[in-house]
Amino acid sequence: MSSPLTASLIGVTGATGRLGGRVARRLAAASARQRLVVRDPARAPQLLGASVVRGAFGDREAVRTALKDVPTVLMVSASETPDRVAQHQAFVDAAASAGVEHLVYISFYGAAPDCTFTLGRDHYATEQHIRASGLRFTFLRDNLYADFLAAMVDEDDVIRGPAGEGRVAAVAQDDIADAATAVLLDPGAHVGATYSLTGPQALSLDEVAATLTAELGRPVRYQDETIEEAYASRAGYGAPRWQVDAWVSTYTAIANGEVAGVTDDIPRLTGHPATAFSELLRRGGSAY
Repeated sequence: MSSPLTASLIGVTGATGRLGGRVARRLAAASARQRLVVRDPARAPQLLGASVVRGAFGDREAVRTALKDVPTVLMVSASETPDRVAQHQAFVDAAASAGVEHLVYISFYGAAPDCTFTLGRDHYATEQHIRASGLRFTFLRDNLYADFLAAMVDEDDVIRGPAGEGRVAAVAQDDIADAATAVLLDPGAHVGATYSLTGPQALSLDEVAATLTAELGRPVRYQDETIEEAYASRAGYGAPRWQVDAWVSTYTAIANGEVAGVTDDIPRLTGHPATAFSELLRRGGSAY
């Protein structure tokens, strides 16, 4: 028997991106009816059973209109900006006003007001706003994306950062999409749940480098930095301070052991094992 909250129509944000697009394609394969809420409809995927509407996170009226008669919504976090929390809060308020019943939010592993990874604090603030909204919710707290570990490699095949001997249980985006799809297709079974989505093992950056070396066929190594060296080596990027803080805190969160935990939430939600980093590379799943 289906849950009373099983969605006849599912709203999906972020469908023009890597993660939201993966979820939308899986829902289409499951013959689910979708409404894709995107900033630029011209970039939205054309999927069977999916309609496309315009709705930027910070535009409350557009979001309210876009989510009318949509009981269940996947909220993929907005792009990293200084006002991301305000955008998230506006979206949540608009969703509640539109009559959305259940919000599935893509959060971050270990989200807390004082977590080392600066953007994790944004996710915690968003979770708190969702809790206060009265909406039913499910939080999917993703670890760092395994797909992007290769992006840490500089042009000289060195990973540099102040991670020390810390470990990261990075998770494949395909696994996250499988988990999100399972929740969206049976939301009533996951009301109020918080899942921590991780890979099957926690790797040091030395081990990440060794795996890249083995799978890519060229030598990659990890070079530990002090925090001062990390800021200095990124000073030439021309990025604002908040963004550099986020980059550096990715490594210090690893050093502090805040992203090392391994859970069984991926296999419990999806019915298949979490994807190892080496297997992801063999599949060609790295984004870089």
